[in-house]
Amino acid sequence: MIHERRVPMYENIAYFLLSIVINALGNALTVSINLGSALWTASSVNMTYLTGIPVGTTLFGFGVLVMVINALILRRIEWQRLIGNLIFLIPFSYLVGLTSQVFLNENINTLPVVFRILLDCTGVVLIAMAISIYQRVNLMLHPCDDLMQIIRFKYFKGSAAIAQLVTFAPPVLIILFCWFQMGQLYAINVGTIFALAFQGPLVGIFDRIVFPALKHQHLEHINA
Repeated sequence: MIHERRVPMYENIAYFLLSIVINALGNALTVSINLGSALWTASSVNMTYLTGIPVGTTLFGFGVLVMVINALILRRIEWQRLIGNLIFLIPFSYLVGLTSQVFLNENINTLPVVFRILLDCTGVVLIAMAISIYQRVNLMLHPCDDLMQIIRFKYFKGSAAIAQLVTFAPPVLIILFCWFQMGQLYAINVGTIFALAFQGPLVGIFDRIVFPALKHQHLEHINA
């Protein structure tokens, strides 16, 4: 799945910036509508309700934790990977928080439930599309998506569906912990089930249909 053609840097940067915007929009939709977020985002929202720490800060903290997990799986510290994770993580975490607040200010969560379910599932689809694009570019990744990429090609022969399910295990544990502590859950609903069932397969589908000429790059370090 490694692409032979060297993609020009300006092209990679354009793909990368587009994917960040798509991902932040998708995550913000799921958070503001509150009918179920993607698993990592949902775990951050529940931790925010449990601790009072802003969701952007919680997203950042979980990202740092996953960076440690990635280094343990690779059995080495790759400073370029870590710096890339941080460069991605810091603006992304707070962009999601700010965009979510914009949607909330527009009272998006007062729309009829059918429209909110459609918008929530659309948010998950946008997240999967963005993951597909910036994983293939592989300039820098959100640590959680880097974790998926690592185990996807290290252990599961490129299967996005299986790798995504495995990487959902930590946020599921966090969500269960918050549920035990609070007795209720937030950002868990139809969209969460949709994400659990379809986000991984959607990433694989978007690999083939969205910018199909863009193939996975720089995978050699995963199995080094």
